[in-house]
Amino acid sequence: MSEIWFRTGEATVLAVEGQATDAMPEVVIGSVRGPVGQAFASMMGQVKGHTRMFVVRDLNQAVKPATLMTTKVTIKSMAYAELLGGVVQAAMGDAIVDCLAENILPKDQADELCMIITVWLDPRCAEDENLDKKDLYRTNYEATKLAITRAMTGKPTVDELIANRKTIKHYALDGVIDY
Repeated sequence: MSEIWFRTGEATVLAVEGQATDAMPEVVIGSVRGPVGQAFASMMGQVKGHTRMFVVRDLNQAVKPATLMTTKVTIKSMAYAELLGGVVQAAMGDAIVDCLAENILPKDQADELCMIITVWLDPRCAEDENLDKKDLYRTNYEATKLAITRAMTGKPTVDELIANRKTIKHYALDGVIDY
């Protein structure tokens, strides 16, 4: 396989009814010697409210390729930080390892690649006494795996985007614009 310089992917996996556990990761994958590696290294510092951390499956189990995760939402509580660095991080870590096991990510390049993943964790999760952590894990696992798969396979293709231009619209445009 040739060197991977810059690949992107995203995915959305919706929560079960009554939960705010939707997952919407965005991933960039590339060589540690290229622009993704440069961005990865420059993100090692912290920004107030947007903690950056390595993706680990558990203590002392950092995934490969080395992966940094950061939230799209400002962290305002310890409960939110614990969900992000607990259930969400574990789900993402498991998805990354499974991508290696299934040859979605090339095992022979695991030490030469790095990833940055931006994470959506709805702030309501931290306040929900009835939060379904299994669903939070499921959505983040599935979405992370799908985003990585899309990045590695170039999906959607330009032809797919052009073909569905008039049939698919952003969910937030319902009733705003007619196609």
